Amino acid sequence: MARNRNADVDYVSPVRRILVGGVILFCIAVFLIWRIDSPRVERFRANMIDRVVPGFEWASVPLAHFAGMIDNFESYQRIYQQNRDLRRELQQMKAWKEAAVQLEQQNAKLLALNKVRLDPKLTSVSGVVVADSGSPFRQSVLLNVGERDGIKDGWATMDGLGLVGRISGVGQNTSRVLLLTDAASRLPVTIQPSGQRAILAGDNSAAPAIDFLESPDDVQPGDRVVSSGDGGVFPSGMLVGQLARGPDGRLRVWLAADYERLEFLRVLRSHKGEVITDSSGLIVPPQPEPVIEAPEPEQDDESTGDG
Repeated sequence: MARNRNADVDYVSPVRRILVGGVILFCIAVFLIWRIDSPRVERFRANMIDRVVPGFEWASVPLAHFAGMIDNFESYQRIYQQNRDLRRELQQMKAWKEAAVQLEQQNAKLLALNKVRLDPKLTSVSGVVVADSGSPFRQSVLLNVGERDGIKDGWATMDGLGLVGRISGVGQNTSRVLLLTDAASRLPVTIQPSGQRAILAGDNSAAPAIDFLESPDDVQPGDRVVSSGDGGVFPSGMLVGQLARGPDGRLRVWLAADYERLEFLRVLRSHKGEVITDSSGLIVPPQPEPVIEAPEPEQDDESTGDG
């Protein structure tokens, strides 16, 4: 069989060498042209740029888009890093906030401890929570103060942040506090700043509901809730919590008191106000008593007769 001599001839390698050598020579020529400092060469360079560059604008578009993608990616990296830094700072702020709240609670509790079992004439007395007798049907705690400390039924109790409940049952050395979350608790409250009156009704949940609200359109979540003082059981103006909208759509109150860490409570003594029975002295000033003149003595008719 005859052998094909043309099949053994390699035409690729010489062509490749020629192309590589031409490219190298072209690059060297361009380098030398750009390096030569001569007015004639400078005019040549300017003319070549004017002729060649406008025809290659289409080739610069992908390069510009690629450069923009690189810039956007670098910007995304910077934004991602800033987001991570902000998340880290937010976690630190949350930790600082929690520490500040705990310090505030401890400060309020230490301030309240200054009045533990002191002079009965003081307006409040504090006691330690010795037991939690709460259950799914009753929300209450026990204090280590009782009749020996002058505690009476109905007195309001609070921790360092807000109102907790009222005394409901007094023993010689202990007393029971019915919490605001208990289903039997009813508290007249005022919602600020609208001044709307309502009833805080406990339902054994962490956020008691608002009932008998005069005008629901005048209040909104975030309003401050304080005791109104109606009924004479609780003093007016005591902080209860913050108004919120519950999952069931009802208005509820997030209590200001820290119910998860009730270590001791302050019992506020309720003094009966002075009762005024005579209201006339408040309206009309006292009148001076009328002066009654003594009647003149009658003259005797005989003394005026003839002598």
